[in-house]
Amino acid sequence: MQATKSGRILLFLEDIFHLKEVGPLANSERKCKAFCTFYEKLMPQEKSVFLQILSRDYGINQELVMKTSRNFISSKTSELSLLKAGEMLRNALTPQYKQLFVNIGRIEGGVKFLVDLRGDVLHEMTVTGLNQDSPHLRILNYSLRELLSLWFSVGLLNLQRITWQSPCDMVQKISEYEAVHPIRNWTDLKRRVGSYRRCFVFIHNAMPREPVVVLHTALTDTIPSSIHSIIKSNIRRSTSVETVPLEDDPETELTDDISTAVFYSITSTQKGLQSVDLGNYLIKRVVRELQAEFPHMSVFTSLSPVPGFRDWLLKEITKKIQLMHLGEQMDMSLFAQEDIYNLRGYFDLNTMAGLEKLKKTLQTNSWYQEEQLNVLLKNPLMRLCAQYLYVEKRRGYALNPVANFHLGNGAVLWRLNWLADVSPRGLGQSCSMMVNYRYFLDESEKNSLNYLECQQIPASSQVTDLVADVKKDFSTDNAPV
Repeated sequence: MQATKSGRILLFLEDIFHLKEVGPLANSERKCKAFCTFYEKLMPQEKSVFLQILSRDYGINQELVMKTSRNFISSKTSELSLLKAGEMLRNALTPQYKQLFVNIGRIEGGVKFLVDLRGDVLHEMTVTGLNQDSPHLRILNYSLRELLSLWFSVGLLNLQRITWQSPCDMVQKISEYEAVHPIRNWTDLKRRVGSYRRCFVFIHNAMPREPVVVLHTALTDTIPSSIHSIIKSNIRRSTSVETVPLEDDPETELTDDISTAVFYSITSTQKGLQSVDLGNYLIKRVVRELQAEFPHMSVFTSLSPVPGFRDWLLKEITKKIQLMHLGEQMDMSLFAQEDIYNLRGYFDLNTMAGLEKLKKTLQTNSWYQEEQLNVLLKNPLMRLCAQYLYVEKRRGYALNPVANFHLGNGAVLWRLNWLADVSPRGLGQSCSMMVNYRYFLDESEKNSLNYLECQQIPASSQVTDLVADVKKDFSTDNAPV
């Protein structure tokens, strides 16, 4: 059966790539439409085979590269001959499927097809891992990303505000694509595009009814420390979201009270546009829109999740347990002596059993249900989260992807908030903590440059003091007695 599937795909691709161009448009369009239709009708396993064959057999022609490389090296030293040889080498290094993709991008629905195709390629790369097809798939992915980065440059994107009066399919997609704080029902959706809210999207002309990036913003008079004050508040109306009717919200915004824009959710909706930087430009465009609408607005900030913190902390605790199991002297820099003493009624953190119990408590989120334990864990978890955001790095940049995004945009790591998101997702990601990244417009360009070029993280005194406490505790814990 697998051989039959492969054979059918091999024959189809052979026809596609050996079909001669006999006219300026007609034959090329027919080829592109046939390619898209054939692929879209394949089952997931067949798509996997298709991508492997396409990337392996119709990528870079290695024999031609070797031949043109030799010609380039042995070409005459005249400028013209070198340029001609260089052009031939450049063409040889271009995958065979590249021109087909360019042509597909010119037909109706072609750009969206290529975005989805790259999403499938990225999925296939995670599945194949390090097998022999991986290098070919990586080149296929790079070729698609290069094209999409060019086609989705910020100058080709349109900014739109989504309201309750926007086309129904667009409003529905806002709900479906929300990945940070899932929308529960139509009442919740209406609130997020209603009064004291702004929902902006980037739209591409080739995908006119498809939001590419979505940014949710709350308009307030202060910087919030909890997501629940944003997504669950009813703005001076009934406290029960279920009692709010679905007619138009009659409340008029009191613009004089609005001084702060809070970016609380940003979502890239297309997997195929991964690593194509759009969120940065969307925030900058939205800032300009809001400044035009509210000239007195002076504060721009995010209220961001900390995905990965709890996983990182559990791994660090596991390392401590493994060291104790091996009988090695344990570095207790995770917890200060004061924390160990305060938590002794719940966990003996000097023993493997105590650390295992703490690990289980964090994994099950049971600590949140116990008020006293909740209080006792606040200081150590806040310090550890500050360390995770400010100290832990990957290739010199912040390990946390959300921190890396905002810091790269020029924001300041401004405030860490305790019990900011006590939903199951918030507890599971970050033990309830969220972060405000402040955008000081006069300094954001300098901050971005310092971070991207020098890996310097601008942070408030709250964050640096928490980090200093970690270092101080580490120094105290390891001081000679």
